[in-house]
Amino acid sequence: MVPSPCRSDEDSIGLEFYHSESAGSGGRIKVEPDDFIVEEISDHPPPKEDGAYAIAKVTSRNWEMNRLVRQLSRALRISRNRIGFAGTKDKRALTSQLMSFEVADEDLLALDVKDVVVEDVYRAARPVRIGDLIANRFDVTVRECRLSGDGLAADLERTRAELGELGGFPNYFGVQRFGVTRPITHLVGKHIVRGDFREAVLCYLSHPSPYESDEQRWVREELRDPDGRRDLLGDFPPGLNFERTLVEHLAHRPGDYAGSLRQLPDNLQMMFVHAYQSYIFNRILSERMRRGLPLDRPLRGDLVLTIGEKRVPIHERPVPVTEANIDLVEDQVSQGKAFVSALLFGSDSRFADGDMGGIERGAVEAEGLSPDHFMVPEMPRCNSRGSRREMLCPVGELSIDAGHDSYRLSFSLSKGNYATCLLREFMKSGMTDY
Repeated sequence: MVPSPCRSDEDSIGLEFYHSESAGSGGRIKVEPDDFIVEEISDHPPPKEDGAYAIAKVTSRNWEMNRLVRQLSRALRISRNRIGFAGTKDKRALTSQLMSFEVADEDLLALDVKDVVVEDVYRAARPVRIGDLIANRFDVTVRECRLSGDGLAADLERTRAELGELGGFPNYFGVQRFGVTRPITHLVGKHIVRGDFREAVLCYLSHPSPYESDEQRWVREELRDPDGRRDLLGDFPPGLNFERTLVEHLAHRPGDYAGSLRQLPDNLQMMFVHAYQSYIFNRILSERMRRGLPLDRPLRGDLVLTIGEKRVPIHERPVPVTEANIDLVEDQVSQGKAFVSALLFGSDSRFADGDMGGIERGAVEAEGLSPDHFMVPEMPRCNSRGSRREMLCPVGELSIDAGHDSYRLSFSLSKGNYATCLLREFMKSGMTDY
């Protein structure tokens, strides 16, 4: 099947195609925070009455994850490293997730942070970790559609049918991985793996966005030379806290760009490199689609991921597709017990063979990369061995409730997959509408 070309600037982050050929409803999500509701499906740490950790369900409205953790750590007067969570969530949303805290139950229950509710507290012997996330359940409202009435309903049903025939949607990394209004996270990561920490800092600080305030754009223009700029610290507008962290470090240690980046939260440091790997993955997936190669069927030379006990693909042990096993692998893939994968390039990557291997090597060579680039001694948090990722994401419990010029989608996705990449198949809107 020939894919439908992307109609927005998403192609700048590697999302070059849609699978569905429907016109697209248009519209926007997250007009209101409650239009995007996410509830984690998590593997809870076992209860232990005298355990060192308080486990709780935390529901937050309109909180970015790093800022939420920082605010919770301040309110509880503990290090942010003593707060655990299973996955990051969208900012403009109503999210419920499992978290852990090294505090007494009464301190946690007394927490008073705007638009944050803590409930279902119990004790456990271990914290909540990233691997505890199994899936997410979504309830999303799309408003201000360009289609309406019967035309909207028919277009939604066409998209649902096309994705149902495929068995899911192309499993791109969504725009949230890169930044919705300022998609530069992967560009910062690109400079980091090349050891150009000055350019990484300048990229993060000084790329203004038309969607930012006048004050934020002015500060970014001034930060094209951030060394020693103590004079700017009093002019930082709200929302640029991480930028302030970099500038404060450089004010005292001009030229120490790697050191300034190390002052950022560990997960943000890792996100830069992960976003760059995600960009390359998106390009690889787009190239497979461009060539008309299937996402739902293995070819000789492909590497497939089998399903683990929690219905999550096992990324660490890909299985090569050969002449001897292709019939068996095709059967496993058709039953949803295995998925064809693409490369997340890192220091210990394994390329596919055949057509897919050519696509992967071509993408890596186009970026001028070698495995050594993903060993970053100046920023060890940014080291990445690489992995593989399934190219097709199945959708659980999909339901559509269409109104006149809006609609509601309810569905579940396994961890690590992007609701917006399902929504873009239905909407076909611009990047900032997600």
